Amino acid sequence: MHKVIIERGKKTALLILLSSCLWTTSQADGIKENLMNSDKNQALQTVEMMTAAFHNKDIRGVLSHYEKGAAIMFEAGSPITDPKILKQMFEGAFQINPTFEYAKGHEVYVANDIALHIAPWKMKGTAPDGSAISDSGLSVAVLRKQADGRWLMVLDNPNSQALMD
Repeated sequence: MHKVIIERGKKTALLILLSSCLWTTSQADGIKENLMNSDKNQALQTVEMMTAAFHNKDIRGVLSHYEKGAAIMFEAGSPITDPKILKQMFEGAFQINPTFEYAKGHEVYVANDIALHIAPWKMKGTAPDGSAISDSGLSVAVLRKQADGRWLMVLDNPNSQALMD
C-alpha cells in the first residue's frame, strides 16, 4: 500500500515538475516574442519616421535614420555611401514634392540585432513643369540595432523591384 502511495506521489511530483517546466518555457517564449515584436515595431518606426521626415523635406531628419556609411540605392545597382552625395540626392528628390504610401503594408523580420524591412510603395509627385508624376516599387531595407537601442538603416534599396523587371 505504501509503495502505491509513493509511486503516485512520484508521478504527481513528476507531472508538477513537467508542467512547471512547460509553463516556464512558454513564459520565456512569450517574453522573447514580446521583445521581438518590440524590436519589429521599433525598426518599422525608423522607416516610418524617415518617410515622414522625407515628406517634410527635413534632410537632417532623413539622414538621422541611417547608420554612418549606409548604402542607399537611388538607382538599381548603384549604391551610394558618400554623405554629401546622399544629401544632394535626397534634396533633389524633395524638388518633386513626393508623397509615399505603403498601401499593402510592411513586413519586418528581426534576427538578433538585424532587421529586414520589405514594403511595396507608391509615390505621387509634381514635376518642375507642373505635370503629375507617379511611380511604384519595392523597398527592401536592412536595419541594425545600435548600442543605444535605436534601429538605423544600413542598406536601403527602394528599387528592389528592378530585379523582377
